[in-house]
Order: sequence, then C-alpha cells, then structure tokens
Amino acid sequence: MKRVAIIGAGGYSGAELVSILLNHPAVSIVGLYGSARRERDGIAQNYSSVFPRFRGRLDLPLLATDLDAIAHALPDAVFLATPHEASLELAAGLLQRGLTVLDLSAAFRFQDPAVYPLHYGFSHHNLDLLQRAVYGLPELHRSRLSTADLIAVPGCYPTSAILPLTPLVKAGAIRQDDRGIRPPIITSTSGVSGAGRALKQNSLFCEVSLQPYGVFSHRHTPEIQTYCGAPVVFTPHLGPFVRGILSTIHADLADGWSADAVGKILHQAYGNEPFVRLCPPGVWPAIADVAHTNFCDIGWAVDPTQRHLILVSAIDNLVKGAAGQAVQCMNIRLGLDERLSLVPCSSDTR
Repeated sequence: MKRVAIIGAGGYSGAELVSILLNHPAVSIVGLYGSARRERDGIAQNYSSVFPRFRGRLDLPLLATDLDAIAHALPDAVFLATPHEASLELAAGLLQRGLTVLDLSAAFRFQDPAVYPLHYGFSHHNLDLLQRAVYGLPELHRSRLSTADLIAVPGCYPTSAILPLTPLVKAGAIRQDDRGIRPPIITSTSGVSGAGRALKQNSLFCEVSLQPYGVFSHRHTPEIQTYCGAPVVFTPHLGPFVRGILSTIHADLADGWSADAVGKILHQAYGNEPFVRLCPPGVWPAIADVAHTNFCDIGWAVDPTQRHLILVSAIDNLVKGAAGQAVQCMNIRLGLDERLSLVPCSSDTR
C-alpha cells in the first residue's frame, strides 16, 4: 500500500481527497493535517467531527501541520490543499525532507515569477522550485509527471478551458489577424464550493446568485493563456449550485476549418484518454453528467457561414478541477493505474 498524507484536509478540496483516497485499493491515508486553530485546548479534533460523513469510516485526528511529523509517517506522497502562500513554504520544507508533493494551489503553476505579485499578491522566492515543478494536467504532461517530485495541480477553471482549446490552438484552427490569434472568449460558471469553506457573504445560502466576477482581472486568465497557448478573454461566474463548472468558449476558425476538422483534432487528442469524453453531435455537456466524477465532457458545433466555433466543457470543480486530478497525477507518479479510485468516484461536499 502507498502511504499518503493531506495538509489542508479541513477544506472542501481536502475532504474530496479523503473521499477519493478512502476508496483507493492501493493507498492508505497515514496523516491528516490542518491549522492549529482547529485544536481545542491543545487537543486535535477527530476528522469525523469536522466532516461527519466520515464517521465510522475514518477516525484519524486532524493534526496541526508539523513537517517533521509528516516526514516521520513516511508518506509516498503529500497533498497540499492549502492557500498559495502556505504551499510556497510547505512544499519547500517537504521537498527538503525527500518527499513527493502534489500542490493544489497556484504556488508553482508558473515558471515566470513575475506572474505572482501581479495576479496573486505575493512575491515568489523559491525560483528553483518553479523550474522543478510539473504542471499536473495528465492529458498534456503525462510522461513528465511519472518522475516529478513537485506537481502543480491545475486550477478548476483552467482545466475546463485548457482541455478543449489546446489541441485546436496547436493545430492552427483558431483564426489569426495582424495582431496574432484572435482571443477565444470563455464564459465559465462554477458552483459555490469553488469559493472554499471560509465564511463569505456572497457564498451564504440566501446571498448566492448567478453573477460574473473578476471581469478582465481573474487570476486564472494567465494560467489558461500559458497552457492553451493563446490569449483569451475569460469571465467567471458564480452559480447557485454546490459543485461543477460549465464553460462555453467562442472562437473564430481559420480558413478551411469545419466541424468535422475540429472533431478530428479533438478525437486525435482525447480519443484514448480515460477522463475526457467527447459528446456526439447535438449532445451538450451538463454539470449533472460529470458531478462526483473525474470526467471532462466536451461538445462543439461550428457555424459554417461565419466559421464560428462554440466549444462547451463540463467538469466537477472539486474532482477533475482539484482533488480527482491530483489523485490521477499521484497514480501516474507512483506507477499505478491512473484510473484507480476515480472510476467511479462518489462523494459529497456536505
């Protein structure tokens, strides 16, 4: 059995990791860690008191994070479901202790350190780790993941946009003008769990409404652009549902491109991928079809008169957009079947 530890187990992504890993036939959870503020009078809470759905299934304590204690547990992999600045420090310490790290934050997704103060509000001082990290999108970087000791698990919105767009950008399908590729326009809507478990007014049951946010300024824009290879206009929306992301992408096609040509490229890229499902013509992705799974569903159509492409993708933001993708990367890194514990995958945020 492979041994794993989770830091940040008290959040939604951390709990999703626990749900998936509890069903993993080749993995044992050897430690759950979070903030010391969860302790009461110096005594750690039982994990099932934080998430009662694990009562009787997992009775480990949620301990304050201690890197030496984590290393002493001899994990084969450590997951970081922590804020960016915390991951920055934790990953460095874990790597110094010879551990393999899968980070669900954005702390190591970019090789260019200038991105961090501009979009994330902090300066990156572990520049060597930026070069060492591998972006954890298996469909693009599977071979590199097999030997990586620091894996930067992609963001949820970027996963939903990069997967449908990247093969078409690489194939030259997107129209260009004098200024280069015409930016595809991405409209994405996420469930409220994407905002995390912290108390925020616009995440309260009576306050949630469908609305855009981060217009022209969302921090996931540079991640999408970096890994799909094209400029984009990205607008996220908060939706009044628990989990899932639906992304609708508009792009102008280059001369000679048709719906059949688009389909051929997507089938070449993803026809043998275990977690990308291409919808038949006239069938569109839906959040209900991917909820609690590690699948990304993709559909498309082309208006031949205007050579205009519409791509639609759906993922579960907590699974393929976070914990499931991290486990898929872990499976690859540890030499396991990457589908283990992910087909089927079942859990709940509540």
